[in-house]
Amino acid sequence: MGNGLSEQTPILSGMSPFQALHIVILGLDCAGKTTVLYRLSVTIHFWDVGGQEKLRPLWKSYTRCTDGIVFVVDSVDAERMEEAKTELYKITKISENQGVPVLVVANKQDLRNSLSLAEIEKLLALNELGSSTPWHLQPTCAIIGDGLREGIEKLHEMILKRRKMLRQQKKKR
Repeated sequence: MGNGLSEQTPILSGMSPFQALHIVILGLDCAGKTTVLYRLSVTIHFWDVGGQEKLRPLWKSYTRCTDGIVFVVDSVDAERMEEAKTELYKITKISENQGVPVLVVANKQDLRNSLSLAEIEKLLALNELGSSTPWHLQPTCAIIGDGLREGIEKLHEMILKRRKMLRQQKKKR
């Protein structure tokens, strides 16, 4: 487990340097969460929360008031996709996380025996998350950083869209 505040780069050029985002990186152990964290060089405070089974109940604490969730899966580990799905659904169904955008990082896509995005989408039943939970599935190779910029940019777009919607809802009250 760890956290990191990385240095500013133009990865999210549309974001004000004073705009704070709270994003948590979750996933089963050995999925590549920490590698993803180290490859992201943006001005966002990320919490990289351990994925061991005994630590997963703590995930709820880290996602309180979060703007976005990065959920990392190991694209090679087909045997654990059902377990990953269960944990993803647990965290997104918590009332405080309803509507929080989710970036699903399909890590290790560079490996020969990795699952396709369509297979991962099906195994995680992403379409069943519901219309209130925006999500994006991003193929990546965290070791070299491939796909991470695109994924974080997509997550940022989803966060801004949600914030705008929440502001509009407040105005209507």
